[in-house]
Amino acid sequence: MAKELPILPSTAQPADAAQAEQYNYSRVFCQKENSPPIRLLLEFLKSRGQAPTTPPGMDETMLDEWAWVQVTLGYDRDRKPIQVFCVRDRGTYKDVFDKEKEQFLELLLAHDDIEAELVRAYVERARFVLTTRFAPNDMTDEGYDFNGWILEFYQDQCNGIVQIDDQGFYSPKGQLIIDLSIKEE
Repeated sequence: MAKELPILPSTAQPADAAQAEQYNYSRVFCQKENSPPIRLLLEFLKSRGQAPTTPPGMDETMLDEWAWVQVTLGYDRDRKPIQVFCVRDRGTYKDVFDKEKEQFLELLLAHDDIEAELVRAYVERARFVLTTRFAPNDMTDEGYDFNGWILEFYQDQCNGIVQIDDQGFYSPKGQLIIDLSIKEE
């Protein structure tokens, strides 16, 4: 079972909720220079009792590519897959990477404790950001576990720290250390 990293639905509503698909996002800010090839993630997931699937017709050689940008991973053929993105501090999507870092460093300015300093250091030193995106209205408990295993792999293998939208940042032990949840007053 993956570390307990609960993911809650986003409270933000699109302007036209009937047409717009809602997604939840989670990230790992990784300090390792390069992300591992997808094949290593797939092997890790299989070692945890998961049965990940890739899109039909996907070129097998792409699984060994270090500079991958996006992959879709299925956990149940009757459910929508999880989209996994990787943006780096160099290359085509550097602007997206810079924007993500800037956004989270700004959010962390409101926190002034030791945990926030440690999280800021992780975000500042990040070399790439791994992001998962999924449709919460089609997600099962198994899907949340599957997503948790993806996050854990990158946290452990790439010296990363996990962030889940509308929740916050998590320690390597799966404890919420920076609460970024939206509180109703």
